[in-house]
Parts: sequence; structure tokens; C-alpha cells
Amino acid sequence: MVNLKEQVGIKAAEFVKDGMIVGLGTGSTAYYFVAELGRRIKEEGLKITAVTTSSVTYEQAEGLGIPLKAIDDVEVVDLTVDGADEVDLALNGIKGGGGALLMEKIVATNSKDCIWIVDESKQVETLGAFKLPVEVVQYGAENLFRHFEKKGYSPAYREKDGQRFVTDQGNYIIDLDLKVIQDAEALANELDHTVGVVEHGLFLNMISKVIVGTPEGPVIIEKWVSLERGRV
Repeated sequence: MVNLKEQVGIKAAEFVKDGMIVGLGTGSTAYYFVAELGRRIKEEGLKITAVTTSSVTYEQAEGLGIPLKAIDDVEVVDLTVDGADEVDLALNGIKGGGGALLMEKIVATNSKDCIWIVDESKQVETLGAFKLPVEVVQYGAENLFRHFEKKGYSPAYREKDGQRFVTDQGNYIIDLDLKVIQDAEALANELDHTVGVVEHGLFLNMISKVIVGTPEGPVIIEKWVSLERGRV
């Protein structure tokens, strides 16, 4: 059986060239991209420097011998490759299922180009079926939770091993069960201006292409092609 996550991870690694500073995403799909970069460094002599988006990815990359730098030690990232939990027709998406949305968005924002790697199940017409992660500071989190309840956003604290999940930056994640997000731009703006919210999982207008894993092989969807489809 074809491993679609491995398939797109290997395909995405083809876009990485010598001398690049590369952003390494987090999650079960990005894992294969990082693994392929490690192979290319070892077997092909690929010369890159990488920036990671989580402690998990840092440990994987370090173990593979991938040269690493902190995001503050590079002026710009040439290419970031990451997974996504949902991606719509305009190539906007929801990320943060792995709990690394803050670092992922910081690296993506500082990147010249971003590519997402997903399987077909992550493609949707409208965002929202996947619960939207919102990273919040611990201080005042209960008030934020009640605020989201009043808004009808059906909030729930992210948990791990029976305890509230704590991000690499020491914050909580509140997942919003919105079902359908009619206006992602408006919601992103609202959350951006909500005191106590550190970051949210709406990644809008941030990528150039998506590589979709299919049983027939990887399919590359470019931003402009996607927008044309959306108008049809």
C-alpha cells in the first residue's frame, strides 16, 4: 500500500536546492520531508541549513545530522515545507493539530516560499470541520474560554495524557469546534485582536502550492490554478 505521507514528503524535498535555508514543518507528514532531507544530505551531499518549528522536529533533524540554526539567526527562510490539517480551494488552511502553530506561523511568515504537503483527505471546500486551534497564555485562559463559549465557538482545552497540553512556548491550546468558517479573514482578524490569544491556526495567503498525495502519485496544485478553479 502506498504511503501517501511519505510520497509527498519525498516529492517536496525535490524543491530544496544547495545553499537554501529551509523551514522544517511539524507533524506526521512533515516527518517524511525531514527524513528525505537527511537522506539527501548523507547520500547526495546536499548542503542546506534548516530552521525547525518544534522541539520534536528539532530532535529529528539533529539526529539526522541536518545543520540547524535558530529563527533569530537567519534573516529569511528560502523555503518552508509543512503539513496542514485542512486546505481549501484558495490554498488557505488550518494548522496546529500537532500543537506547534505558533512556531510554524513564525517560520512561515519569515519565509520567501511555503509549500504544504497533504493527502486527499485534507482537501475541503470550506474550512472549519477540523477544530481550529487557538494558542492562549495561561494567565486569564478561563476568561478566554468563557468568551469563546459566549460566542458559540464550542471551545475545548487541548489535552495530552489527561492533562492540559502545554506548547513549546508554555501556552495552552483551546480548540474551537466551528463546523464551518464562513469568513476566515474576519475570524482571523477577530482572533488577532483578542487579548490573551497568542496565535491561531488560520494560515491565510501564506503558501504558493500544495502537494497532494494520491494513489496515482503526487499532484501539485499551484496557487493561481486553485484560485481559477474557485471562480468556476
